[in-house]
Amino acid sequence: MDILRIYQDCGALLEGHFLLSSGNHSNFYLQSAKVLEEPKLAAQLAQALAQEIMGAGVRVDGVCSPALGGILAGYELARALNTRFIFTERVNGVMTLRRGFEVSPQEKILICEDIITTGGSALEAAHCVQALGAQVIAFASLANRGFCARANAPAPTNTGHACKLPTDVPFFSLADFNFAMYKPTHCPLCATSAPVKPGSRGNEK
Repeated sequence: MDILRIYQDCGALLEGHFLLSSGNHSNFYLQSAKVLEEPKLAAQLAQALAQEIMGAGVRVDGVCSPALGGILAGYELARALNTRFIFTERVNGVMTLRRGFEVSPQEKILICEDIITTGGSALEAAHCVQALGAQVIAFASLANRGFCARANAPAPTNTGHACKLPTDVPFFSLADFNFAMYKPTHCPLCATSAPVKPGSRGNEK
């Protein structure tokens, strides 16, 4: 699948000056919600991702996503893997498992996001279910900003930003998007415009 073309055709590849959830700036933003609003396309993407995961011999008991951005991607991936789906959410800034969701001791959980940049939110979700006894055996996302190494893929080419995902747990994604990302104090885009925050986290619009 040509993931770049899919994002372009859906109007999900935005160009401008963006403030990312990590606090860094970029001239490109991937708005996966525009891709996932089409159920058939979402199912096709999830099926392609599930095939990579199953092809690597990874078997899971459940999929967990951090709210809000990862919920649709995680739900469709769980459907493709024929397993259950749960999600974590922040309560007073702390990632929490609520709404009656539970995990069993040693239950094999895959953490799924729509997009992985440094993996901070995915790691928070992983720590949440691990604290309840589950075993996180893989991470997955539809798109990868190129800072984290994917399983069975060339090493990432982006430098200067550390990936937060553990190196001993496989990470699966459909494609790398190697866009530049800048610290706020070293952002060349700030010379001509103020950044906008298009995502859901911390966005009041």
